[in-house]
Amino acid sequence: MAKAIWQGQVIAESNDFEVVEGNVYFPPGSIKEEFFEPSGHQSVCPWKGTASYQHVVVNGDRNENAPWFYREPKEAAANIKDHIAFWKGVTVER
Repeated sequence: MAKAIWQGQVIAESNDFEVVEGNVYFPPGSIKEEFFEPSGHQSVCPWKGTASYQHVVVNGDRNENAPWFYREPKEAAANIKDHIAFWKGVTVER
């Protein structure tokens, strides 16, 4: 079981996840949607493709662009399509 935790709140958890470059990618449906807001931020990885970001909001505290995902990954990263990974202080336990 992998869990993503921010501000003491579990925001994602799953037994079915992918690990890429040391990051745990949670499958679609494993996040607790009520803690996520859209973000217009994007970045580009040369081998995975364009990453889109979201914000995490727990008890009014906002962690901007902490989760990211690949909506249309390149072929080499097809296994993480729509999976969500975290950084910026979000703790991931396995």
